[in-house]
Amino acid sequence: MASAAADPTPVHMVLRGRHLRRDRALIMAIVNRTPDSFYDQGSTWAPEDARKAIDDAVAAGADVVDLGGVPASPGPEVSVAEELDRLLPTLTWTREQHPDLAISIDTYRAEVARACLAAGADLVNDSWAGWDPEILPVTAAYGAGYVCAHTGGLTPRTDPVRPVYDDVVGDVIAVTTALAERAVAAGVPREGLLLDPTIDFGKNTLQSLEVLRGLPRLVATGTPVLLAMSNKGVVGETLDVPLHGRLTGTLAATALAVAAGVTMVRAHQVEETRQTLEMVASVLGDRPPSRAERWM
Repeated sequence: MASAAADPTPVHMVLRGRHLRRDRALIMAIVNRTPDSFYDQGSTWAPEDARKAIDDAVAAGADVVDLGGVPASPGPEVSVAEELDRLLPTLTWTREQHPDLAISIDTYRAEVARACLAAGADLVNDSWAGWDPEILPVTAAYGAGYVCAHTGGLTPRTDPVRPVYDDVVGDVIAVTTALAERAVAAGVPREGLLLDPTIDFGKNTLQSLEVLRGLPRLVATGTPVLLAMSNKGVVGETLDVPLHGRLTGTLAATALAVAAGVTMVRAHQVEETRQTLEMVASVLGDRPPSRAERWM
């Protein structure tokens, strides 16, 4: 990355005409409108709790808020109608209260994406790699951004069984860049694309660690990379820590990833993540210190 003196805004993305510029990597804050997500376990299930979480995330420095209505893990079926009931009121409130905020919708269904984009969302965070063939044309119709994910061929809301790859990093690169080209061919703006190696989706812990080590190869494709590994199982198994003991490991991996050139990170803990990203950017010379007073 260029130095701060040469380029005061080294990170720049465009999502549906919204320009996101920062002297650090960007933050996508997680707000789940579900009662059963793996980490928060319904802490933002109540509408008022979701609204407070969004306000808090924006105040803490989130660049994007990602709203999800269906957990990634296996569980009770959530219909399209139920998913929209969970998402649309919070999305509408967010757009009214934070008109300049970039809003992402975590969905794999084209019908849900269409309704949410019509209500003002800017990015489709499709963690299931284009499983619904209509999701790319729908995204393109609204000029929105799109996350190109790698799932190892899994169908939505399923877990892998002893996944095997000859070269997991190579597979991530091949699959996500091919999906990116499909998206562009469908009319999705290239400036709004992100590649997501999708840590732990279709991958065991050793494979997720290999993907993390291989992030420079993915960054080298030239398409911005989204790292979504906040508090995931790879951290728990690597450090042998419980679910709510994974923050330190998450931030360590996050620091290495953004130093390698990752553009955006998806996070539950926005304040701690922002401080990590700012520190990395300052060490790299992309961001001046907030203050430098000692012995000056």
